Amino acid sequence: MTSTGVDGGAPHEAHRRDDTAVPAVRSEGGGLSGLLRPDRVLGRIAQDLAERFGSVFSPETVDRYVVESHAALARTSRVTTHLPALTARFAADRLHALARAEAVVPRDVPEVLFVCVQNAGRSQMAAGMLNRRAAGRVRVRSAGSAPEEAIHPSVVAAMAEVGVDLTTEFPKPLTDEVVRAADVVIAMGCGDACPVYPGKRYEHWPLEDPAEATVEEARRIRDVVDAHVRRLMTKLHLEP
Repeated sequence: MTSTGVDGGAPHEAHRRDDTAVPAVRSEGGGLSGLLRPDRVLGRIAQDLAERFGSVFSPETVDRYVVESHAALARTSRVTTHLPALTARFAADRLHALARAEAVVPRDVPEVLFVCVQNAGRSQMAAGMLNRRAAGRVRVRSAGSAPEEAIHPSVVAAMAEVGVDLTTEFPKPLTDEVVRAADVVIAMGCGDACPVYPGKRYEHWPLEDPAEATVEEARRIRDVVDAHVRRLMTKLHLEP
């Protein structure tokens, strides 16, 4: 019986090769259990993701994404208690984006990427608002060119007022595969940090940075973001 890709599409055997630029360090004997990691938790994460993405990517590729994702988040986050769980989410999302970027799985809905500097305010607001309004009709990601440690409290509070819960979200560094997977890339003051690929729609939204904002100020920025989101949905031929 033929296995299917991560989104139910047919697997592409070519993507099972290990094309990593930074090879994982392995102990004698190799295999997932032989990969040298900071702790065994990362080994379990890699094993789980290797099973999930096994029809699409090689175990070596999954290993690399887990190790790199953990290292990237560890550089920006002081919350080590939840770091393994965040690593699993971040690595899974990156692998899913890679599968979309390399056309291993079908594109069933448009993909939108919001990019700002810290991924702690504007881009999180926009992603949360688009997720709420689109209700599954768009795949939404956000990232930062220099991510902060946590989302700004005033942003979390202002978004909660309109029914968007950001308490489980976290700032994420910008990576190449999420840009390649996106159909639309919305930049919010990230300068030249976002790579440009042909065939994608790029927009710049001039928004205030809510980093030091009060809840009242964040509420005003939120409403401006919402107006931009509704216009974007119209461009995507979606009802807000």
